[in-house]
Amino acid sequence: MEKNMTEQEEAKKEVVSKNFIEMEIEKDLAEGVYDTVHTRFPPEPNGYLHIGHAKSILLNYGLAQEYGGKFNMRFDDTNPTKERTEFVESIKQDIEWLGADWEDRLFFASDYFDQMYEGAVKLIKKGKAYVSDLSAEQIKEYRGTLTEPGKKDPYSDRSIEENLKLFEEMREGKYEDGSKVLRAKIDVTSPNINMRDPIIYRVAHMTHHNTGDKWCIYPMYDFAHPIEDAIEGITHSICTLEFEDHRPLYDWVVRELEYEKPPRQIEFAKMYLTNVVTGKRYIKKLVEDGIVDGWDDPRLVSIAALRRRGFTPESIRKFVELCGVSKSNSSADYAMLEYCVREDLKIKKPRMMAVLDPIKLVIDNYPEGQSELLEAANNMENPELGTHQVPFGRELYIERDDFMEEPPKKYYRLFPGNEVRLMHAYFVKCTGFEKDEDGNVTVVHCTYDPETKAGSGFSARKVKGTIHWVPAKEAVQVEARLYENIVDEEKGVYNEEDGSLNLNPNSLTIKKECFVEPAIAGAKAYDSFQFVRNGFFCVDYKDSKEDALVFNRIVSLKSSFKLPK
Repeated sequence: MEKNMTEQEEAKKEVVSKNFIEMEIEKDLAEGVYDTVHTRFPPEPNGYLHIGHAKSILLNYGLAQEYGGKFNMRFDDTNPTKERTEFVESIKQDIEWLGADWEDRLFFASDYFDQMYEGAVKLIKKGKAYVSDLSAEQIKEYRGTLTEPGKKDPYSDRSIEENLKLFEEMREGKYEDGSKVLRAKIDVTSPNINMRDPIIYRVAHMTHHNTGDKWCIYPMYDFAHPIEDAIEGITHSICTLEFEDHRPLYDWVVRELEYEKPPRQIEFAKMYLTNVVTGKRYIKKLVEDGIVDGWDDPRLVSIAALRRRGFTPESIRKFVELCGVSKSNSSADYAMLEYCVREDLKIKKPRMMAVLDPIKLVIDNYPEGQSELLEAANNMENPELGTHQVPFGRELYIERDDFMEEPPKKYYRLFPGNEVRLMHAYFVKCTGFEKDEDGNVTVVHCTYDPETKAGSGFSARKVKGTIHWVPAKEAVQVEARLYENIVDEEKGVYNEEDGSLNLNPNSLTIKKECFVEPAIAGAKAYDSFQFVRNGFFCVDYKDSKEDALVFNRIVSLKSSFKLPK
């Protein structure tokens, strides 16, 4: 009895933990609607993917994996006016990086243009589509509004023979762009404006990136998409909520074209992030105005930008998981995304010393010309990462704010007469300092206690402060880029008066004279480290050179964000 109760509780727990899409899929499988699960991710190749797309990618791929099904990658390239091969390649790279494997199932909507044309002809023959000569403005007027029904298109009574002839002439290029369209014949008085005889084909004399000049007519997205899904055997077409009102049209297309096992569309809420820019129009302007250095600028939240900044696929997956799947739109705090990457990196990455704002520290009683190698743990929380050696000598670099001439109370770093521990090394006591003609401290002098070497078992006395350092002679000079949100978080993303972006003038701080441990010298693009006390940093793939490394700060070490219980 007790065992049965436990099994029931576990089953109940499993049901409660499933999202509504999983429950719908399992219902379809149980009722025999489908005997497998086949999903897809269908981006339009007209821009770069952003963090919101990651949710759709990982959701579709995850569902296929969960139910032992298949996942397709398909480009919805039905609009040649905005599509470029550059975007195709970028999207493929993003999806591979996230870990969604389409295996050998990479498709393009343009692969099916012949079938779509045949489908349109079939609708005409069934009396379900007609060629209209109305202009775009007239069609908009005839369709009505959300509160007023549409009006009958004066060309909707053309005969099947005439529609077939006109549609063929459209294909042959006999008509100018915008002069004729093919409309589905459904119901101009429908309460759903998407069902009021929607356009399914338009004339567009443009070269397509995949089909060249073969076509001068192109299908509309709402007509093409369900056909693509049906041809590929997609069972569950998972899309975002803005397509919910389009679902009746999706179902109409696959029903009228008489597909045996039509796919089913299920909608979920988009993932929004607070105080970030995702709109293509705004990002395009930021790029064109030179405010950012491309669609992968680390201040953006395109997947390419997150990858360049140093976010990991695991952190993105964790973030998507924490956001969950629902039917209600909501926003996630950007700090939660930072929390996810911080949690992912803190155990994986070596902790190295780097000085971003250096001043020289001279140990006056350390023998001139002498040096030694000190042992340093790569990550004290993860002993499996091992150790490395750091050269130590008479002259070091320390952070400028680790010294103060006149410190406030509870300042436990270097000041005249105070003693601190140099990480992995010795205790040092400040004995003096030098200034330049402008009054800026340029050199700090100290003495060291050779009996306090780290790892030697010293315990006779304690010091409150520990600071990091790098050896002046062997240190590698690098550039560090420190990022803040590109928008002013206090003002919000958009200026209410003119709709422009409220930009943060301090979104990027570049520090060109930084010094890191020599062990970092051979770092390659995308390698990442925890710089002690300064945060997690990643080698910039675009601007780094072998002898001139550039590091992007991924995230600081601490955050006010706490994971909800």
